[in-house]
Amino acid sequence: MKTPTVAVLGAGIMGSSLALMLARSGSHVTLFDQHAQPFRGASRWNEGKIHLGFLYNADGSMQSAQRMLPGGLSFKPLVEDLIGTSLDAVTTQRDDIYLCHRDSVVAPDAMSHYFERLAAILREAPDACRYLVDVSDCRIEKLSSAGLDSLSGSTEVVAGFRVPERSVETTWVADRFVAALRAEPRVEQALKTRVIGARPADRSDLDGGWLVDTAQGTRGPFDFVVNCLWEGRLAIDRSAGLAPAGDWTHRYRLSLFVHTRSVVDVPNVVIATGPFGDIKNYDGRNLYLSWYPAGLMCEGSEITPPAPRALDDAAREDVIRTIFDELGKILPGIAAIRREADKTILSGGWVFAVGRGSLADPGTTLHHRSDFGIRRLGSYISVDTGKYSTAPWLAREIAGRISAGA
Repeated sequence: MKTPTVAVLGAGIMGSSLALMLARSGSHVTLFDQHAQPFRGASRWNEGKIHLGFLYNADGSMQSAQRMLPGGLSFKPLVEDLIGTSLDAVTTQRDDIYLCHRDSVVAPDAMSHYFERLAAILREAPDACRYLVDVSDCRIEKLSSAGLDSLSGSTEVVAGFRVPERSVETTWVADRFVAALRAEPRVEQALKTRVIGARPADRSDLDGGWLVDTAQGTRGPFDFVVNCLWEGRLAIDRSAGLAPAGDWTHRYRLSLFVHTRSVVDVPNVVIATGPFGDIKNYDGRNLYLSWYPAGLMCEGSEITPPAPRALDDAAREDVIRTIFDELGKILPGIAAIRREADKTILSGGWVFAVGRGSLADPGTTLHHRSDFGIRRLGSYISVDTGKYSTAPWLAREIAGRISAGA
């Protein structure tokens, strides 16, 4: 039997998970990426939240949560199998605390009601014990007034909820994926290679071989081409003959990744719901901090993402200072992170989302994240990853289809 050949476009968590799964099932994979190494964009530089759906409390239909849930519950076993090691040491050890901002697009009572509905769904989920922590007995704790004051004390915060959601340290995970790809003989890494298009070798046979056009020339034919890009995915889809549908938004976001000299006792906090910020404390010394308005470098809804503005040293320092300042107004513990920081990296990447509008608008479709997944044109497959946490789950679905020849 002929060994299937597959071109995977994009070496973030989506493309890398798929490449490893396909290679281990017998396919020969060519993994394309414009960078010199896999995991150089948003898959390395994000907070690593493994979503159970709590963030999408503006979607009262629960569709976003229910769509996210299978990916979140299967993330740990799938990734541990791919990288060959446990995630326990790089998983946040305490529950997330959602702080309801006074300008939230969801009122405290509605947020509480949503969280309780989601907790009930989690208690019935058959894979609830496979999450980063066992959530089969999920309970939501609403913070008392005293508890809220001791945590924040800010008039910007009107309610708080403790939920059993966790995050993983993405830079550590990225390094393990890079090592796993390097060790896999059936994955050929076509790095420093920018893909500019994909097309069938024979326009009359979409189920036949496909070619990948790059800035360096044309590669192929391949039995399958899978577009796992976030930056520029729609333009490649269009070149293949797969027309984009609906509304979408490209955003280039930066966040802080901080290593401290000593342990800081700061909780994992999400300021919700809207264009605010969050903190992830992975192990007391490695932390993630974001403040949405400061970190958003550009956004657009064209087929091709806009160019993010270049930052000189002074502008970068201004972004860093603003993130610390704005989070510090809500969480006094930020001062300890700032004081103890001995290494601070400002970095990020492109984010793609179905929908359009401002996160400060309760009616924007960006508050709904159920419309992501797989589209297909013959042997060409395009995948909207949705979120970091759903990528391995979607990769398993695609790998299964390709291995079955479907």
